[in-house]
Amino acid sequence: MEPKKILLIEDEQVLADVLDAKLKKEGYVTNVAYEGEDGYNKVREWKPDLILLDIVLPKMNGYEVLERMQADNNKTPVIIISNSGQPVEIERTKKLGAVDYLVKTQFNPAEVIKKVNDYLSSADKPEEAAATVPNGSEQRLKVPITENLPNKTIKVMLVEDDKFLRDICGTKIVKEGFNLIEVIDGQEVIKTMEKENPSIVLLDIVLPSLNGFEILSQIRSHSDKKLAGTPVLMLSNLGQEDDIKKAMELGASDYLIKSNFTTREITDKIKKTLKIQ
Repeated sequence: MEPKKILLIEDEQVLADVLDAKLKKEGYVTNVAYEGEDGYNKVREWKPDLILLDIVLPKMNGYEVLERMQADNNKTPVIIISNSGQPVEIERTKKLGAVDYLVKTQFNPAEVIKKVNDYLSSADKPEEAAATVPNGSEQRLKVPITENLPNKTIKVMLVEDDKFLRDICGTKIVKEGFNLIEVIDGQEVIKTMEKENPSIVLLDIVLPSLNGFEILSQIRSHSDKKLAGTPVLMLSNLGQEDDIKKAMELGASDYLIKSNFTTREITDKIKKTLKIQ
């Protein structure tokens, strides 16, 4: 089998050189572009198997590269590597066809290589790739590997059906040392809370089965007073004043509009709500 070709479009030369060297060591054939226009031309001419794409680039930014690829009906998989972790940016890249998203401040080069290896190995085996797609009731518990992290006893439940946003926000929560519980389907929230007893809940509004308002109402009216008093941070794309007012009247601890917050600010809000230094 011929080695896979990886195109890296990244203007930070130090990072590009490190990733390039590590990808070569893994046996990949690599090509590097330090600005967007050159990167786009290499996408067309070199025909890589996978692209690692920065967003902020000279001459043509990452969005423009994705838009041109979309216009060309070019289906080459793209993993975004960016300085920003704002959900609005993640959502935009996903709509433009990106298959994954990494925030530079949250990864080391070895994690990028693992993402590349995992994606390409699953792409070669479609049945394995399909098996990784979450169903409506998947719930996973992630425990930090490091045992001396100060927040390791605190469980954060993330209720989010968008895999991109769930992965990027969940990664940051785990890196902060929290135990992460992920729930996808609205109907799974209460029974998962009863089982796991989370310290705080991040709750999306638009969800399968039940919406966030209905779930919040169920939490606050629960017969278990401890569960009913669990802090709930609404995390939503809905930013209308009526939505915010409704959530607060139902007992939300706070309301975060996804497009206004980075993952770091979300974890800072968790710490503030739980009074963690």
